[in-house]
Amino acid sequence: MYSRVITGAISGIESMLAAVEVDASRGMPGFEMVGQLSGEVREAKERVRVALKNASIEIPPMRLTVSISPAEVKKEGASYDLPIAIGILVSLGLIPAEGIQDTLIVGELGLDGEVRAVRGVLPIVRKAEQEHIRRCVVPSANVREGAVIDHVEIIGVSSLAETIAYLQEVEERKPQKIAPASRTLTGDFDEPAAGLDFSEINGQESVKRAVEVAAAGFHHILMIGPPGSGKTMIAKRIPTILPDLSREESLEVSTIYSVAGQLDGGKALITRRPFLDPHHTISEQALAGGGRIPKPGVISLAHRGVLFMDELPEFRHNAIEILRQPLEDKRIHIARTYGNFVYPADFMLVAAMNPCPCGYFPDRNRCACTETEVRKYLSRISGPILDRIDVVTEAPRVDIRQLSADMRNECSDDIRRRVVGARERQCARYRGTGYRFNAELRPGDIREYCGLGTREQHMMEEIFTMMNLSARAYHKIIKVARTIADLDGKDDIGTEHISEAVCYRINDKGYWN
Repeated sequence: MYSRVITGAISGIESMLAAVEVDASRGMPGFEMVGQLSGEVREAKERVRVALKNASIEIPPMRLTVSISPAEVKKEGASYDLPIAIGILVSLGLIPAEGIQDTLIVGELGLDGEVRAVRGVLPIVRKAEQEHIRRCVVPSANVREGAVIDHVEIIGVSSLAETIAYLQEVEERKPQKIAPASRTLTGDFDEPAAGLDFSEINGQESVKRAVEVAAAGFHHILMIGPPGSGKTMIAKRIPTILPDLSREESLEVSTIYSVAGQLDGGKALITRRPFLDPHHTISEQALAGGGRIPKPGVISLAHRGVLFMDELPEFRHNAIEILRQPLEDKRIHIARTYGNFVYPADFMLVAAMNPCPCGYFPDRNRCACTETEVRKYLSRISGPILDRIDVVTEAPRVDIRQLSADMRNECSDDIRRRVVGARERQCARYRGTGYRFNAELRPGDIREYCGLGTREQHMMEEIFTMMNLSARAYHKIIKVARTIADLDGKDDIGTEHISEAVCYRINDKGYWN
């Protein structure tokens, strides 16, 4: 007898529907599986066989053939265990075929019949909704993850026996259902900036202003200064002034974490912008995404959020250069034997660094580095990377009087209100275009959305010649000026906005000349 069970497959960050086809026929007893399967998927036949036995179900001596399609997609993971088991039971007549109609099934099986959590449930259920599938049977541990998707009935199961009982319509043993009406958009993902506030930072007003500009337009920012000047403190408080994720952005980010297997602990949906701060010893594979069949790396996990790279020159050269493509294209391409994978990587880069190995250049009273050592240290940040950073600001040594002063500093909520106001102006300006922030503008659209008056255009021409700017740097100054005008509540970019934006390019020229 033949059966067909709908399940889901993950390829990179994309999800697709897959079909587990089972044929049970007379002949030499055997259990064959086909469909370009990884080793862990091939091992499913033993997990399924023992799980069925421990559920008091003996497979008769028949020839079982299991095919998982589409055949051209490499299958990995243990999420096919449960649909394979159910497909066998349907083919043996132990579960009615009507019980699996319009139903997607996914889950890993333990040898005792336990249904264990799997990664990628959120994008799979999202795909099921798009394909108008009525219900999804998922592990109980993944119920909240799947329940954020509307118009799909989510059935949480904890064991094979429970799944069978549900599909056989044994009322007294039915597992928990999650009705669409009871689902809420909950932001229960750990908030990295909890308890942090800009009011705790004395001094560094110019740096805080630069950070505000960067946050308002989602611009990349580099802070340069000696040790102890507050660069890391400021960076870790940036999430407190960023606008919350929209629902669509929440689904994007949560999908990445689901595929990476990091939506654990019953978390439903990420509503706060991620903040990731990898150590400088991180490998290129961990940063970009790696593995035989790669999973999202740190730069993808930072999608729609902040990637903080402290002590930027201490990172491996290749790790820094990996940032070139995602900083420009907002995504990263990874090529493997099994195919090419594209992961989203639209993050705000926040970098901090010392100006030299000892950290005190250009203060020659404290800096013991030679000119050669300073140049060698700064050269670890290549011109193409520096050119992709919108805002460069200097964080000077904080004066003792500022540290000990009893002053009321502006809190994160005050700054956030201005950032959100600028964000709302951008949303209104770019409605229907796909743009979210000024930093995302492509060169071809800058003239339309960042038009300059005669005086301003003249000013930019002089700046371009005087500073010997690249085309990319020229456009970035205009985009930063547009953000400053938004913070100022102005529809047009003025000379004062351009002047401030240029200041954020002068600092890097002072160090890298």
